[in-house]
Amino acid sequence: MKLKIALPKGSLQDMTIRLFKRAGYNVSVTNGSYFPTVDDPELEIILVRAQEIPRYVEDGIIDFGLTGKDWILETKASVIDLGELVYARSGFSKVKWVLAVPVNSKIQNANDLEGKIIATELVEVTKEYLSKNKVKANVEFSWGATEVKPPELADAIVEVTETGSSLRANNLRIVEVLFESTTRMITNKLSFENQWKREKIENLMLLLKSALAAEGKVGLMMNVDEKNLQQVLSVLPSMKSPTISKLSANGWYDISTIAEEKTIRDLIPKLKKAGASAIVEFPLNKVID
Repeated sequence: MKLKIALPKGSLQDMTIRLFKRAGYNVSVTNGSYFPTVDDPELEIILVRAQEIPRYVEDGIIDFGLTGKDWILETKASVIDLGELVYARSGFSKVKWVLAVPVNSKIQNANDLEGKIIATELVEVTKEYLSKNKVKANVEFSWGATEVKPPELADAIVEVTETGSSLRANNLRIVEVLFESTTRMITNKLSFENQWKREKIENLMLLLKSALAAEGKVGLMMNVDEKNLQQVLSVLPSMKSPTISKLSANGWYDISTIAEEKTIRDLIPKLKKAGASAIVEFPLNKVID
C-alpha cells in the first residue's frame, strides 16, 4: 500500500521540498518531471498546481496534499483540513489576498466597485466578497500578471501578496485585505478512515510540523561554574526552561537550550561575559513538543 501525496508545483515547490528534507524525506525532482522520487517506498508523490490539489484530494485521486487555504475556499472542496503550515514562497509567514487599485484611483472601499471590472484568479471568493457587500461588479478570471491590468484592462484586482512590494512596483495601493491564507494539510475523507493511511499521514504531519518549528532556531550548549550559574541564566530570560545538568566535575553544570538564530550574535558574547564556557552552537532539523 502507498500513500499518494500531492505537493504544490510552482512558487511553493522549492520551499516544500526543503521542508520535506528537514522532516527526513529526501524528495528529488529531475528533468522537469511531475513525479519526484522519495526515499520512502510507502509514499508516491506528484507535483500539481496548488489550485487543483483540493479537487484531486476530494475525488480520492490523491490521499494527502499541501495547498493554500485560498484554494480550498475557491474550489469549495469537501476535504478534511488537518491544520496549517505557515510558510510561503519567500519566507515563513502568511500571505494576504487584497483588493488593490491604482494609486490615483477614486476607489476607496467595496461600495466604489459598483459596475467596475475586477481581475483575479480567485473568482468565486471575490464574487462572495462582492455579494457580502451588496455590490454588483464584473469579475474576470486572470491568467497571471494580474498586477499589470489596472487601469487599462481592469479597474481593480484581487491578488495575493506577501510583502506588497509587487503591488507597489506596479503603482497599486491596497484598499482592503480580504483574508489571510496559509499552506494547509488536507486529506481525503475515506483515506483518513483507513487505519494504515491515517497513521502514515499523522506521522508525516508530526515530522513536517517539527521541521517547520525548527526553522530559524539553533541549539546551544555550554558549561557553567556554579558561582556563575544564576548570572548566565539571567541572560536567557526569554528562553523556555533551559535544561540544567550537573557535570562530573564538582560545582560545574551543563546548560542546553534553544534560541532564535537571529539573536545568537548578541547572545553568545553576553553568555561568555556572564561566565559560560565551552559554548557550542548546533543546527536543528526538528523541534517536537
